[in-house]
Amino acid sequence: MSQTMARPQIHPTGRESHFTENEIIVTKTDARGLITYANETFLRVSHFQINEVLGKPHNLIRHPDMPRCVFKILWDTLTSGREMFAYVLNLASNGDHYWVFAHVTPSVDAGGRIVGYHSMRRKPVAAQVEAARALYRTLLDEERAAASPAEGMQRSTDRLMSILRSKGVGYDEFVFAL
Repeated sequence: MSQTMARPQIHPTGRESHFTENEIIVTKTDARGLITYANETFLRVSHFQINEVLGKPHNLIRHPDMPRCVFKILWDTLTSGREMFAYVLNLASNGDHYWVFAHVTPSVDAGGRIVGYHSMRRKPVAAQVEAARALYRTLLDEERAAASPAEGMQRSTDRLMSILRSKGVGYDEFVFAL
């Protein structure tokens, strides 16, 4: 997957880009993670124009306060053919942010091969955002304290797995319990 292409440097403003609990943000990507479809809600909330996102890596909206280990788990899960749910902090093109509860599924062809991914995101409730924010702060501390990005990814992944083991749950159970 081509999730590492360079993107313009966007600086977070601290302002939230709003959407309602009745709206659904939808995007589709090809198997490499390049955007092939974005609905109007995505474009409005992310402050992008359609021509700015089509063919671009989905990490275009990655917020710097989002732990990399969550995306590693996401991609490991999706490439194995399973769906994934996650709380995600995204970054709009103007620097605003927005939290989503994402449901991402692989799209397969008639032969069962993954040809892309489909993501539907809803607005999470405030208590879920606060729980995710606290967890992500802990994971980011691990990533940022490491000597290298690879070490940071490993440290934050290990920390997350330790938290899950201590609660006696898997990732999906943990996410739904927030």
